[in-house]
Amino acid sequence: MKNRNSPLSPDIWLRDLFASKAVQQGEVIRRKARDIERFAGMERFMREIHRRGYQVVENSGQIVIFCNRAPVRWLTPGADQISSKEIGRKSFQDFGATARPDR
Repeated sequence: MKNRNSPLSPDIWLRDLFASKAVQQGEVIRRKARDIERFAGMERFMREIHRRGYQVVENSGQIVIFCNRAPVRWLTPGADQISSKEIGRKSFQDFGATARPDR
């Protein structure tokens, strides 16, 4: 898969992604899921995650990559994992917020 809008091949895009300082220091990086799909393909990306022994989570179209092999511990008690596709679009009213009048 090669994006017509990118001069980079998927292999080069992945190499550049994992060459960052944060990755080298075992930190966390974040990318949009659509960018990963567009520039490398999710299947190829996940193979690279697995090869490196990293963990990855998705939330609302954002992919968070834990660039180390340490366990990830969820701190929200009783939170069920659900994908953004299952959640659907949300508005302020879904969270009990009301629209503010223009000032």
